[in-house]
Amino acid sequence: MAIPDMKLKRTLLGTPFATSREAHERLDKVRALAVFASDPISSNAYATEAIMTVLIVLGSGALSMTMPIALAVAALVLMVVFSYIQTILHYPDGGGAYTVAKDNLGKYPSLFAGAALLVDYILTVSVSASAGVRAVTSAFPAATPYSVLIALTAVALITWINLRGVRESGTIFAVPTYAFVGGVLLVIFIGLSRSLGLFGAAPLPTHTEVVPATATYVGFAYIWLLLRAFSGGCTALTGIEAISNGVKAFKAPEAKNAAITMVAMGVIAMSLFLGIAYLSTHMHLVPTEEGETVLSQMTREIAGTGIIYYWVQLFTALILFLAANTGYQDFPRLSSFLAKDGYLPRWMQNRGDRLVYSSGIAVLAVISSLIIIAFQANEIAMLPLYALGVMLSFTLSQAGMSILMGKVGKLQPGESAFTGVTTIHYEPNWRWKKALNTVGGITTGIVFFVLMATKFTEGAWVVVLAIPAIVFMFDRINRHYEAIAVTLSTRGMEEADLLDVANVAIVPIADVHKGTVRALQYAKRIATDVRAVCVATSPEVHERIERRWARFPKLTEGIQLVILDYDYRDILTPLVEYIEQVDQVDYPGQLVTIVIPEFIPSEMMANVLHNQTARILRSRLRSSQDVIVIDVPFHIPTAQELRANGVTDVPVEDPAQ
Repeated sequence: MAIPDMKLKRTLLGTPFATSREAHERLDKVRALAVFASDPISSNAYATEAIMTVLIVLGSGALSMTMPIALAVAALVLMVVFSYIQTILHYPDGGGAYTVAKDNLGKYPSLFAGAALLVDYILTVSVSASAGVRAVTSAFPAATPYSVLIALTAVALITWINLRGVRESGTIFAVPTYAFVGGVLLVIFIGLSRSLGLFGAAPLPTHTEVVPATATYVGFAYIWLLLRAFSGGCTALTGIEAISNGVKAFKAPEAKNAAITMVAMGVIAMSLFLGIAYLSTHMHLVPTEEGETVLSQMTREIAGTGIIYYWVQLFTALILFLAANTGYQDFPRLSSFLAKDGYLPRWMQNRGDRLVYSSGIAVLAVISSLIIIAFQANEIAMLPLYALGVMLSFTLSQAGMSILMGKVGKLQPGESAFTGVTTIHYEPNWRWKKALNTVGGITTGIVFFVLMATKFTEGAWVVVLAIPAIVFMFDRINRHYEAIAVTLSTRGMEEADLLDVANVAIVPIADVHKGTVRALQYAKRIATDVRAVCVATSPEVHERIERRWARFPKLTEGIQLVILDYDYRDILTPLVEYIEQVDQVDYPGQLVTIVIPEFIPSEMMANVLHNQTARILRSRLRSSQDVIVIDVPFHIPTAQELRANGVTDVPVEDPAQ
């Protein structure tokens, strides 16, 4: 049974990688940009639209504010990028906001940063897949009824690609990422040429459609609306922190390559963002709640509906789908950091055959798929949830970096100090670095509260409740691991504190056959007091067990047969009561061994036909502190294997005879 499973696994995932190959599997800057920057680059497909969707309530005339707001968002992006470059250089082992907060702000701020990032990465997958579906349905409206199915298929494919390894996923994702960047930059170049009248290009068309205002805002309400629009545009910041979390995925020198990639990501993302914002407002495009995206409208008006349009739409859809890869890179990696610190299950820090955190990838795929189903692949409905987590992590990260710069300022030139997670050294110009981190942290903090206040009833309440709940889960898991560490500690342990192993082995049997005989043989090897215990629910069963037992006097020599007569159908109750009596009365304070015979069928589906009683018995004995359960397997061949071995007749009577 294991061989076909192994062959299937090798076919799907490839051959295992040796641990020594880890350095070879790391990413160069070209692949790393595709892997880690696909999220912030792809967010340009909807960030401008997020600003315009808020402003449109004041009518189409208010859309002229899109460009100033976009410039403010771009300035914030530059501050955040700079802050994370400092994070990369000071924390080259990765971990991003979680590590920064743990080092500078303490336990619970770091847990909130970790929880916010995990939520962000989950929603990155859900939003990216759903946004990719919208790009597809913009070009092919007939596909709209299949949105959820398309999104789930995309998640499944990206999961499979990531399970095959980081380097392989980087190679696959590089083409759509750079094709998207090239296509949109070409559209922006054509648009700017037409807008400025360069190269004799025809003027850009402008929309004459006038959308009336649906509400009137004055004074503070107007400022609040602009803050909402600014917060919507801050979706362009999503994914910026990804590189700082995955520094160890880069080729050496890791920190330097990660910092260069961060700069390239910021330049590309903001060039696309500002170009789309400028052309959209210059052409007086109007966002629509359903149907064609602003990017699709802009591309169609500038380049027509020829090859460039479908190129941009195709690779917009692909990069939106593949932007989910940012989550796949960082959710498992951050989970491994949290697991190493005892805040998530330990198995989440283990890497699979292809040197990736397979368990974290699987968990991410399941949760994000459930969110896609719950929101019916509607990324606009998910965006209020999406931005909250990332803004909280930005705020905590920059606050931590601001404190770190304060520590740096206390050092003398050439001096260094260990802060608990990393070694810091004196840096020139630390004051303006601290000021920039402080301003950035305050700004993202304001955006966080604006988003929380304005989007709370639209679904943001889910994240507001989820993040503290996840932090509580972290704390409970950590306390559990601490309790285990205290319990298992050998400090001060004396040999007298250890329990003796009782010289008894109990073998529950339902019949006398090859499987039970093997278990009894094993039990005789580990104990001299071996008891075969059978529950008889009728006199006929009692007589049959005694008769069959008597057939093998040599095999059963020295073994005590205990038959428990029971007038009910629940055979486990008297069996467990007997075991408890032996444990507590006959051998108090000693370890009692239970040897359970178990059938192992060659056919996987046949497992449901066997071992159910044994499984329940193990479950009921698990709470007994002094009881050890040992399984003795007996493999059952298939009918084909029996025929191959010359067995052609099936016994008419009970096969246990």
